[in-house]
Amino acid sequence: MDPVTGAITTLLVEATDQGQEPGPRSDDNDNGSNALVHYSIVSGNTRGHFYIDAQTGALDVVTPLDYEVSKEFTLRIRAQDGGRPPLSNISGLVTVQVLDVNDNAPIFVSTPFQATVLENVPLGYSVIHVQAIDADSGDNSRLVYTLLETGAGFPFAINNSTGWIVVASELDREAVDSYSFEVEAQDQGNPPMASSASVTVTVLDVNDNSPEFTQREYSARLNEDAAVGSSVLTVSAVDRDANSVITYQISSGNTRNRFSITSQSGGGLISLALPLDYKLERQYLLTITASDGTRHDTAHVVVNVTDANTHRPVFQSSHYTVNVNEDRPVGTTVVVISATDEDTGENARITYLMEDSIPQFRIAADTGAVTTLMELDYEDQVSYTLAITARDNGIPQKSDTTYLEILVSDVNDNAPQFLRDSYQGSVYEDVPAFTSVLQVSATDRDSGLNGRIFYTFQGGDDGDGDFIIESTSGIVRTLRRLDRENVPLYLLRAFAVDKGVPARRTPVDVQVTVLDVNDNPPVFERDEFDIFVEENSPIGLVVARITATDPDEGTNAQIMYQIVEAPRSAPPWCCWPCPASPGSWRCSPSTAMRCSSITCSPSTTASR
Repeated sequence: MDPVTGAITTLLVEATDQGQEPGPRSDDNDNGSNALVHYSIVSGNTRGHFYIDAQTGALDVVTPLDYEVSKEFTLRIRAQDGGRPPLSNISGLVTVQVLDVNDNAPIFVSTPFQATVLENVPLGYSVIHVQAIDADSGDNSRLVYTLLETGAGFPFAINNSTGWIVVASELDREAVDSYSFEVEAQDQGNPPMASSASVTVTVLDVNDNSPEFTQREYSARLNEDAAVGSSVLTVSAVDRDANSVITYQISSGNTRNRFSITSQSGGGLISLALPLDYKLERQYLLTITASDGTRHDTAHVVVNVTDANTHRPVFQSSHYTVNVNEDRPVGTTVVVISATDEDTGENARITYLMEDSIPQFRIAADTGAVTTLMELDYEDQVSYTLAITARDNGIPQKSDTTYLEILVSDVNDNAPQFLRDSYQGSVYEDVPAFTSVLQVSATDRDSGLNGRIFYTFQGGDDGDGDFIIESTSGIVRTLRRLDRENVPLYLLRAFAVDKGVPARRTPVDVQVTVLDVNDNPPVFERDEFDIFVEENSPIGLVVARITATDPDEGTNAQIMYQIVEAPRSAPPWCCWPCPASPGSWRCSPSTAMRCSSITCSPSTTASR
C-alpha cells in the first residue's frame, strides 16, 4: 500500500516444487488436472489483512494496516496441484513491509504544564520542559515547538526542537506575577498535524524592593499634659515585595526618649513614652526608619509641643435667628457667627463647622460666615436649622455648639396658576342679568399678599361689557340680557392677579356659548302675495311656494306651514276676472272694493 496515495500493489507469488532444475515460475510439470496449482496463505496473516487469489496467486490487502501496530508481515504461501493425491509446497515466504503515513497528531505528556520561576533569574534560564510524543516515525514524528499568541515583549521563548521554555527578558513579579499561554507541537509530516497545551508560569518574589514611606515628612502637635501612652500619629511605609514584614524604629531625634514606636496594622504607631515639658522642649524632629530586614527607608516626623488648652470657645448665644429673602443670589452671606476663646495661640484659633450636611449653606471655617450654596425657595422650605460648632486648635481640642435658625422670607416669585388651561361654559340667551355662567379658579404658591388672588377682565376681554367676573370667587356672570342671534359665541379673556409688589398676573381664555330660546316668530318674505290660478286647473296643482325664515336655531327654527281660515273680523276678499288672462281671477282683501261693479261682501268673498 502506498503511504501517500493509498494505492494497493498486487504481488505475484510463485511456488516451486522440489524437483530438479525448477523453472522460474511455480509451474507443475504434470499435465491435466495434475498441473493446476492452487495458492493459499498458511501463516503470518493472523489479523486477516491479506488475501491471495487461489488461481493467480495475486496477494491483496483487504483490511486497513497500521504502521504503529505492525511494521512488517511475513506470510508463508502454499502452492498445491490438483492431482490425486495432491502435491504441495509451503516453502514460499512473502515479506510485506508497511510504510508509515502521518496519521497521528502529537500528544503532550502532561497538560496543563505548570512551573515557577524567581523574578531575578538570568536571561536564558530554563523554566520548564514541555514535551510531546508522536506515534508516527521519521519526519512524521519529528516535532517543532512554538509559543502561541504571546505578543511583543513576552518574557519567555521556547527551543523549537527540545521544547525547553527559557527566560527571554527580565521578569518583575511586582508588574506581572503570572503568565498563562499556549504551546503548539507540530510534526513535519505531509500534511503536518499539531496539538497545543496550556502553560502557566508563576513568578516568585525576591526581595528587590525597599520599603517606601507614603510621605517623607509628618507633623503632629501634642499638648504638654498629654497622658503617657497617648498616640501621636501613625507613619506608614509600603513594600512592593510579597509577604514582606516591615518594622519601624526611631533612629534619631528622640531626646530624653520621650517617644516610642510600635509596628501595628502595617504602620508604625508613635506614642508618648514619658511626660512632656513645654518649658524644656517645644519641638522634636524624629527620624523614623522602616526596614524589611535587608532594605530600609527613612522619614521625618515633627512633633510640636503646645501649652495646655485650658479654655473652650464660647458662643454669645445658644440660639440665633436670621431672615433671608428667597431671591438672594448664591453666595449671599446670611450671617456671621462668632465665638471667643480666652486661650492664646493655637488654643485660641477657632475653626467653625456645620455638624450636619445641609447642601443649601456653607460656613467659612476661619470667619464663621454662613453663605448660601444654592438658590433658596420659600415654597419648598421655609426654614433651616443649622448646628454650628466652634472648635479650637488646642490639644485636646475643645468646642462649643450653637443653633442657627434661618427663616426664608417669601418674595413674589410665582405667578398665579389656573387649575385649567381654558374654561368653557354655556348660558341661555333669555337668562336675566347677573346669571352665573361658570367659575374660574387659580392658585399661587407664594404666601401672604403675594399669594392672595383676585380675578378681573381688566386688560382682557369681557365681551363688550356683556359679562363681569367676581373678583374674589372667579364666578363669571352675565351683565345684561344676551341675544344669540347677534352674538352666538363669546371668547373672553380673564386674569388672575396676586397682590404682591409688583403684582403678577396670569391670563386664561374663557369660551361662553349662548344657547338659543324660541324668541323669534317666522317671517314671510313679504306680507302680500298675488296668486293667479286658471279656473280649470286640476286638483293638486302647485299654484305657489310660500317661504318664511326664523332667526332661531335648531328645532326653534323648524317652520311648519298650514292654510288657516281668515278670522271673521278679517277683511273680506274680492275676486275679479283678469282681462290680461281670460279664465283667471285676481283676489285681494278689501273692505270696500267694487269687483266688476259689484261690491264685495262676506257672502261673495272668494275662498282662494
